[in-house]
Amino acid sequence: MKLIWANEALNRLIEIEDYISEDSPLRALNFINQIIQKAESLKNHPRKGRIVTEFSIPEIRELIYKNYRIVYIIRKESVEILTVFEHIDLFEEMR
Repeated sequence: MKLIWANEALNRLIEIEDYISEDSPLRALNFINQIIQKAESLKNHPRKGRIVTEFSIPEIRELIYKNYRIVYIIRKESVEILTVFEHIDLFEEMR
């Protein structure tokens, strides 16, 4: 299956890398590479992510990497990464 990155997802990766780079450029590069590797695994197993609860549409799924959500859609012959963003734990926020 082909893997496609939406512009939104690519822009988010740049923002995440820029933010982490403020402390450590090497750590930022490694972190982004790990997100990309996680997404690449969808080529062979597109349904391995969980359905995004906010949508409840079986084709819109997400993988979790550390505290980031990688949201994607399964299409007929491809998987498209829609966005990547930091997952906020609501229970942590309430403490």
